[in-house]
Amino acid sequence: MKRSILSISFFLIAAIASNAQSKLGDVACVYVTTSNLDSSVAFYEKLGFPKVASNTFPVPWAQVSDGSLLIMMRKDPVPYMGLTYYGTDVEKLVAQLEKDSIVFVQKPKPGDQVKRYYIKSPDGFNIMLANNLGGFQQPTGITMLNMKQADFGVADKYANKQCGVFGEFCHTVTDINRSIAFWKKLGFIVKSQIKTPYPYAILSDGLMIIGLHQTDHFNYPAVTYFGLNTAKRIQQLKDKELHDVSEMQGKNNVVFKTWEGQHFFIFSLGM
Repeated sequence: MKRSILSISFFLIAAIASNAQSKLGDVACVYVTTSNLDSSVAFYEKLGFPKVASNTFPVPWAQVSDGSLLIMMRKDPVPYMGLTYYGTDVEKLVAQLEKDSIVFVQKPKPGDQVKRYYIKSPDGFNIMLANNLGGFQQPTGITMLNMKQADFGVADKYANKQCGVFGEFCHTVTDINRSIAFWKKLGFIVKSQIKTPYPYAILSDGLMIIGLHQTDHFNYPAVTYFGLNTAKRIQQLKDKELHDVSEMQGKNNVVFKTWEGQHFFIFSLGM
């Protein structure tokens, strides 16, 4: 990954402003399955994500959040990662999306206690819609979506003292224009788009920030955080036995994987 990726990310995200309510639901989260829920929760706590909810119905699950980003984990031996939305009337949302030519690759079966509807982006990115049976709530903390530009240099204002400020849930794409057209159908608005050093765009629906990268510099979805003094915070994470950390153009920018395999980018602001 080239140095310019870090700089364009900062300046593009800085321009984002909040949107109206999402077309997909009321609560957006990063969703992962795990074969060991306790280990996953413990790992995220080290990253500055304390547990905010849990239950054993219909299967063991837990939610962790740093106040800005919500991460939902379900105990399941089958690996899954993606973006999930919870809504109060998911069937109505699904019907409207199908009118907009959105195809659902999997729908709930009769008798399923949790109604889950699955979408695949043109690039294989997982998106799920589900009924909000647990009274889940959208985090309201500071992200790059709503942070004042004057506060970028004030580390005390970061919601997550370990990772920084949530910037985007990004993934690679093969055709930026085709991908943008797809995300627009889901209610996302293009906030910034550039052509060099490679086609890249940031989109938002008011609840989530998505980064689309037409590049071969990485090939996986990644949760991205920005901040100051990243070398110090990264060392603190390493001291907490965070493994598989790889530097990206220096110690101030790294990529690592969670216990389940979710990638995180920790980037230094203003690079």
